[in-house]
Amino acid sequence: MIRFFIVIISCFFLILYYVPKMSYYARHGEKYDEETCYRMAQVMIEHVKKRGRIETVASGMENLPTEGGYIMFANHQGKYDALGVMSVHEQPCTFVMDAKRSHLFIVTQLCDLLKAKRLDKTDLRQQVQVINDVATEIKAGRRYILFPEGGYDHNHNSLRGFLPGSFKIAQKAKCPIVPVVLYDSFKPFEGKSFRKVITQLHFLPPIPYETFADMKTYEIRDMVVSLIQNQLDKMESLNDW
Repeated sequence: MIRFFIVIISCFFLILYYVPKMSYYARHGEKYDEETCYRMAQVMIEHVKKRGRIETVASGMENLPTEGGYIMFANHQGKYDALGVMSVHEQPCTFVMDAKRSHLFIVTQLCDLLKAKRLDKTDLRQQVQVINDVATEIKAGRRYILFPEGGYDHNHNSLRGFLPGSFKIAQKAKCPIVPVVLYDSFKPFEGKSFRKVITQLHFLPPIPYETFADMKTYEIRDMVVSLIQNQLDKMESLNDW
């Protein structure tokens, strides 16, 4: 966590500048389109990476669909996960996150800026509404990041159980699924060291809707988990070499 506090302290004046600006952009969506808001978010993420001594090495960008909306399902390791994906994902995207965590300072402004979806884990009706809203937006061309593990708890490069209900969004949107593999993404904001850290990220080939159209959500989950685990194993073996 020491890196997290160092980033906050070193970015103090940037925070004073960007937080009101994010709020203003979010309130005036008619003036600032998704592209403009996303570029602002990426600039802020670069500040975090520079001051936090964080480098993200990404691969598989050629696998990302060039047209239409899609949903990225990624393994979850820590606070840096969504930032890492957005730092290397050129086209505008947003995310779904736990409503409780989303109301923290700076996080809430980022959610509003990117029109992210807040998921209330205690309200089933609200969860259904979020699923429907995200599916509708993906049909219209938006791109979403979702962490189907539903959280993280010092699991590092090990997978936790993926929630099958998360995959209902892809079924409703009839969109491609892009599995995203995060490796060492827990390191930036976990532990007491401020040494430079390198996280890795890999975009796997998209799974077209036709592949899972007739599958149950738990079958889709098992397929995605298998793909992510296989890639994690490859990355683990390369890093152990």
